[in-house]
Amino acid sequence: MRVDDAEIVKIAAFLGVPEADFIESHTILTADRRGLSLPENPDGSCEYFSEETGCRIQPVKPRQCRDFPLKWNFPGWENECRGEKN
Repeated sequence: MRVDDAEIVKIAAFLGVPEADFIESHTILTADRRGLSLPENPDGSCEYFSEETGCRIQPVKPRQCRDFPLKWNFPGWENECRGEKN
């Protein structure tokens, strides 16, 4: 999930960590090298989502997350994404 500067500020504050620490430890450079994204778990799921608890950053989740699946999705997403109800 891509994150912009404003989203980074909100997520870091929500988690109670300094922005610089959040960027260093909880983001990765996107493949196109034009921004940052939240890292994925080995299975491709977001590090902030679990089956048991849902989204840990729900109140401040990135726009890309909020827009899924109504504004964007991918073929077969229903079989792969467990976060669609959260």
